[in-house]
Amino acid sequence: MAQMVGKYQHERNENLDEYFQAVGVPYIPRKMMTATSPQMEISVDESQQWTISISSLLRTTVMKFKLGEEYEEHMPGGVVIKSTTVTEDNKLNTTSIGPDGGKVLRTYEFNDAQCILTLKHEKSGVEAKRYFRRFAS
Repeated sequence: MAQMVGKYQHERNENLDEYFQAVGVPYIPRKMMTATSPQMEISVDESQQWTISISSLLRTTVMKFKLGEEYEEHMPGGVVIKSTTVTEDNKLNTTSIGPDGGKVLRTYEFNDAQCILTLKHEKSGVEAKRYFRRFAS
């Protein structure tokens, strides 16, 4: 199994603007977010609480969760979504449900060199990928 815990630097995106448009992100914030090159850090503590932190010049988002347990994520604009994350092979799979019942799937797939974050908006079928290179240990 590939190492998941670590620090990663964003390298490139595929279809990210279209994905943000499908989930309803307004034009200016969407353009700002697609132009960023964030760092991502993934950790897990002794109580098995996971933390995924994604930081850019614009903002930092932090998700804290235990595998298989529902948790809340606070999105820009005050939107709260309910999420659950599980592991499968070399992946962290997160299913999120918005206040309107819309579902978003996030898959963090790991190998020795990188993490590929796949984002899928279930209703529209729009999918995007973000590629993160692992920092050398």
